[in-house]
Amino acid sequence: MAGPSIAESEVADPLAAQVAQVRAFNRFYTNVIGLLHGMYLDSPYTLTEGRVLFEIARRPAVEVSWLRRELDIDAGYLSRVLGQFEADSLVTRHRSEADARRREIRVTDAGRAAMAELDRRAAQQIGVLLRGADCGRLLDAMRVITEVLGRPGGTGAPKHDTGHEMPARVLTLRPLGPGDLGWMLQRHGTRYAAEFGWDASFEAVCARIIAEYTTKRDAAPDRTTGWIAEVDGVSAGSILCVPDSMTTARLRLLLVEPWARGLGIGARLVGECLRFAREAGYSDITLWTYDRLAAARRIYTAAGFTLVSEERDDAFGDHMMSQTWSRSLHYDDRHSAG
Repeated sequence: MAGPSIAESEVADPLAAQVAQVRAFNRFYTNVIGLLHGMYLDSPYTLTEGRVLFEIARRPAVEVSWLRRELDIDAGYLSRVLGQFEADSLVTRHRSEADARRREIRVTDAGRAAMAELDRRAAQQIGVLLRGADCGRLLDAMRVITEVLGRPGGTGAPKHDTGHEMPARVLTLRPLGPGDLGWMLQRHGTRYAAEFGWDASFEAVCARIIAEYTTKRDAAPDRTTGWIAEVDGVSAGSILCVPDSMTTARLRLLLVEPWARGLGIGARLVGECLRFAREAGYSDITLWTYDRLAAARRIYTAAGFTLVSEERDDAFGDHMMSQTWSRSLHYDDRHSAG
């Protein structure tokens, strides 16, 4: 009897279909960045040689044993690569000052120049690739791949087993730009429905808050502003600061995306809001929240806010306590945050 076809096997084993999809992506991406076109970036080096040179050039000195572990490379092949680099005057070998039994590799000026040229070509190649692309979606997908395959217990090996480091996350705060208010509305509606089951009336409240923000910003641009937090160039959080009275500012629409939590984004956004409110001349700041939002309340408490009042408020299809929090903006306040 004939065995099952490939299609039948994939139906019987969902993992086989997933493996096939990952392999298809690998073939697609290696072709996109030209890894099948011969030498790396039209340079004299293979991809492996370029990676070895990269790891050497980014440090003052590298032990050969560390290189072998970090790159999971055959010892004999690595020795041949380093020998060729040494012959080309790209690196030098030395005995380790810490342990004479170990060998260190140091990059030369020529090696550093070769690596700089590879960096330039790689940046140019990726820049062309990203031109006109939806970079937000692309970078978010790359982040997910990195986190899923690099986490302990996942397919990728954790850092403490291999020495591989997860890429450093780049966190930035920037003023609001075109499209950001729409993004804030969409993310608030989506996130609160997913996490708390709140209905569309919450999104309607957020829409009114955003409309009020634009009115107040036009009337008092030096006392009204907002920020978007980005992680690796992807929008990950938001906050607004608006006038509540001549002396009181109001913090509004604090949000941190679930995938970006744990990076201190909420504290950074609140701290920036407090800094702006002080510089704008406000003497205190207030906010409105609900008792269900425990993570946000921890951020507010750490920033020096205290609970002023609360009352029962069955809203958005939920049963909750509506709360008002506030704090002074005087610099001698023991909780002053920046």
